[in-house]
Amino acid sequence: MISLLSAPFRIRQAGRLAVLALLACAPLLSSGASAAPRNEPKEADRIVAVVNDEVITASDLRQRLDLALAQLKSRGTTLPPREELERQMLERLVMDRVQLQLAKDSGVRVSDADLDQAIGRIAANNKVSVQDFRAMLEKDGVPYPRFREEIRSEITISRLREREVDNRITISDGEVDNFLAGEQQGGPASGEEWQIAHILVRSPEGASPEALQKLQAKAAQAAERAAKGDDFAQLAASYSDAPDALTGGDLGFRTPDRLPAIFAQAAAQLSPGQASGVLRSPAGFHVIKLIAKKGGGVQLPPVEQTRVRHILIRVNEVVSEDEARRKLAAVKERLEKGGATFAEMARLYSQDGSAAKGGDLGWIYPGDTVPEFEKAMNELPPGKISDPVRSPFGWHLIQVQERRVQDVSDERRRAIARQTLRERRVDDAYQDWLRQIRDRAYVEIRLGSGD
Repeated sequence: MISLLSAPFRIRQAGRLAVLALLACAPLLSSGASAAPRNEPKEADRIVAVVNDEVITASDLRQRLDLALAQLKSRGTTLPPREELERQMLERLVMDRVQLQLAKDSGVRVSDADLDQAIGRIAANNKVSVQDFRAMLEKDGVPYPRFREEIRSEITISRLREREVDNRITISDGEVDNFLAGEQQGGPASGEEWQIAHILVRSPEGASPEALQKLQAKAAQAAERAAKGDDFAQLAASYSDAPDALTGGDLGFRTPDRLPAIFAQAAAQLSPGQASGVLRSPAGFHVIKLIAKKGGGVQLPPVEQTRVRHILIRVNEVVSEDEARRKLAAVKERLEKGGATFAEMARLYSQDGSAAKGGDLGWIYPGDTVPEFEKAMNELPPGKISDPVRSPFGWHLIQVQERRVQDVSDERRRAIARQTLRERRVDDAYQDWLRQIRDRAYVEIRLGSGD
């Protein structure tokens, strides 16, 4: 379909990763604590790791660790020993560096314009302007240039993952058929949601039996402590090699079909509050905890669909924000005076793939478009033309043609099933890909007891 509808999953994924970077700073913004003591004497900045032809310094590690410690304290998590946190954070820095190097070599870039849009969305989510958001960061000891580069890195990694992992996952029609058959029989797609947290002890590709035995013993120790009731978030911070280790390994609420199969099978045998034993996958050894359950027996309800059309003017080096907005304002004025039809103006001015169809996007479901577009669309009565609306794609004029409420169509049900199966598979594929690129990289850890 046209670009507006084909990209929202990727836009939102990038947005979620950008927000993850922001969350590391959120305790600072709320508590007023600084990222690091400003008057503390600085030690010589020594190398703690080498990743291919780049280095990670003690100050790199310290900055990230201070932010993580502030986050864990704000959540009331009992902190593991600092050396364990240092090890986890250093591994995360190594993995980020490996991915960023691969992105650079592969030509994955995030432009300043894309970065500005992402930061604008983060500021808007915090209900402040970009200028006020920058002042908040710098007041709390987070240099704005450093924050910008953190967000750039997060979006770069997201785009790399999308290209190297997400876009290579295919779901066959047969798999969709089997999924829908299970749904009709009251299977895993019946609507129950489980909140899962996990620990991953990653195993290198081609690890020796002795190395695997040590890694399994490490996972078994975590499972034993979890079974005794130790704080699972602290255990994740201490033991897990997953990217979400320092946030407790919490995957949030998901229907069982959106979990990796090995997690869903183990969680089905658990009661809320219980943890599993050691689970084995190609990525390594896992321990999961079922935190809570909700819902169940819920079928897809009737939904409201909207038939909508739009005119899109993109912003670039030639067309500025003000120019795009003024052009659409002039188009709207002409439409309201009756000098032309919406379809004619869309064919003439729109820079979207829907222009040839008079800007018609057809019948769309909630969640099909990016949030900015959907919010403006939902506020319009049929026949009304919006003021110019900004989205990550540019500036739009939107017109709702009609609305209807109906059961989810077979085509839509199959699309939901296909996306659900993709989400179920993508986490396993991503962990396996991370393991492979980590194993191919030259990594030398120099973290000593004196840091």
